[in-house]
Amino acid sequence: MTATETLIAAADAHTAPTYHPLPVVVASADGAWMTDVEGRRYLDLLAGYSALNFGHRNRRLVEAAKAQLERVTLTSRAFHHDRFAAFCSELAELCGMELVLPMNTGAEAVETAVKTARKWGYRVKGVPAEMAKIVVAGNNFHGRTTTIISFSTDAEARADFGPYTPGFEIVPYGDLTAMRAAMTENTVAVLLEPIQGEAGVLVPPAGYLPAVRELTRERNVLFVADEIQSGLGRTGTTFACEHEGVVPDVYVLGKALGGGIVPVSAVVSSAEVLGVFRPGEHGSTFGGNPLACAVALEVIAMLRTGEFQARSAELGGHLHRELGALAGTGRVTAVRGRGLWAGVDIAPAYGTGREVSEKLMERGVLVKDTHGSTVRIAPPLMIGKEDLDWGLGQLRDVLGV
Repeated sequence: MTATETLIAAADAHTAPTYHPLPVVVASADGAWMTDVEGRRYLDLLAGYSALNFGHRNRRLVEAAKAQLERVTLTSRAFHHDRFAAFCSELAELCGMELVLPMNTGAEAVETAVKTARKWGYRVKGVPAEMAKIVVAGNNFHGRTTTIISFSTDAEARADFGPYTPGFEIVPYGDLTAMRAAMTENTVAVLLEPIQGEAGVLVPPAGYLPAVRELTRERNVLFVADEIQSGLGRTGTTFACEHEGVVPDVYVLGKALGGGIVPVSAVVSSAEVLGVFRPGEHGSTFGGNPLACAVALEVIAMLRTGEFQARSAELGGHLHRELGALAGTGRVTAVRGRGLWAGVDIAPAYGTGREVSEKLMERGVLVKDTHGSTVRIAPPLMIGKEDLDWGLGQLRDVLGV
């Protein structure tokens, strides 16, 4: 057996089978490239589902982490620490908001947003106790906790995990009429991904997000934008909502906020919304820890320059032009996305998304499939154009173009 085969067999023997990863074992990484245990290099066109927006081992982020590791890594929220105030104030400023509630993972942040919306509904809107409703979209992906999968339409995510948490109304993504019909006087929030990542990088119809924003204001309902994958530069703007001039009531952030080094997430909103909490009503031992804050502060500083957003917009335009040309060959049936983020639907005659991903892996390119026929492409935002073109060339070769 090769080193790769040995390590995969050992992992399979002692790991719950919740994932079906590609058969590659990464040993090191730098920038947009990863190296496996046998020394073979791979171009990373997935970037940890946007957690690695700034590349593997970004020097600024690594140095920020190292410096903090030498000082203090955890205090819990029982005490203040000297990086916390700056993290909260600078993240709030980046978002154009007032308050920050820090957590760790994206799913924790979504759970926090759900709790925030319900509490706001009872304390501020005056919804009767236990009656709060949240409208969500079909084909969503917000995480895998019990509450979150309760409003998933993905059978794999839901099956055998009931009983499910009530209080959610599911409507088709992009259907404003259905959303309007689902709202009642007890609706406290609309929770949406501005672009649905796991569903295949689905971009909503033009005008949909502004219409949702108008509807939520009209009905006194919070607009909660899950920008965990789409935010922080991925689509060519700081937040995907910006493409349609929309500012939600609540941002849910994660993934890239931790720079690919530590899990960092947050709910960011106004004082009216997040101010409903009182001590003891919500929290996290590790949320907002010194190490997380140090890394996230450097992420915020890098985003503040606009450099990564501009790069995503420029290279993203090139990416979509190249992928769009594939759609005219019959090998690809559709291409969707914004910035350096694309969902590519493979024509059935040329393989499943998994099969194409495996063939690309053999050629030194790493992507991941979703929903059978779709391949997701989301390289680190710092990727070089030559590297990106090389990766796209491998895709063309796999499809026989």
